[in-house]
Amino acid sequence: MYEYYFQNLLGQLTSREAKQAGTTNLHIDVSDAVNVLVYVGIGGHGDDGSDKEEEIRQVEAEILDSNIDQAQLQRLRNGERPGALWHLFRSDDVKKIREYIGRTQRKSAGSDSIHDQTTYLEREDLEKLKDESNVEAYSILQFLGDAVFIPSGAPHQVKNLHSCIKIAEDFVSPENLDRCLITANEFRSLSKTHTNHADILQVRLAKNVLYYTIRDAVNSLNESNRNETILESSILGVLN
Repeated sequence: MYEYYFQNLLGQLTSREAKQAGTTNLHIDVSDAVNVLVYVGIGGHGDDGSDKEEEIRQVEAEILDSNIDQAQLQRLRNGERPGALWHLFRSDDVKKIREYIGRTQRKSAGSDSIHDQTTYLEREDLEKLKDESNVEAYSILQFLGDAVFIPSGAPHQVKNLHSCIKIAEDFVSPENLDRCLITANEFRSLSKTHTNHADILQVRLAKNVLYYTIRDAVNSLNESNRNETILESSILGVLN
């Protein structure tokens, strides 16, 4: 479960710090995941709760400055409550994203521009990625009650727009087994001192899920074959 408490940031932080507040930097998960937004709180953080309108203005400006499609904007106009802004990328674009971050930011030797989770791609970065590398992010505005599915190996980042609570669950889908194993190998290559080395637990979890999934599938096939053999024997017995 993830919790984020929104604070009115005007006059308290620099413009860059304010932009970065409440964000989950660009990263990749070993397994697939589903993220459900179960609570969104707006305003009421000041002494008299008068900051609600200011918070809404800040969030609307953030949304309008993003590449959100008309269907999502219509939900906003209809009064639905947004809690988070997601940017998801195709797993096939990982190399190009790493190259872009390497060109625009100074990275230390041996570091990984995505697995380090130190980068949040702002609007300017997203536009350059599209123009220079033909890499386009899927912008998703997550409203209260929405579930966002994140495929294994897909780079993604999140900016919380209001105070919110989200529940996430990891799983492994048959369609993404190859990506799961590729990402697992990348995590295995991280140094033991890497800040995200603890996420190797996800690798073990994914392998366990994979093992038991295959075992159950094989058992089901064997059981089906046994049933077919019994059925064939019964039919032959009747015919004879």
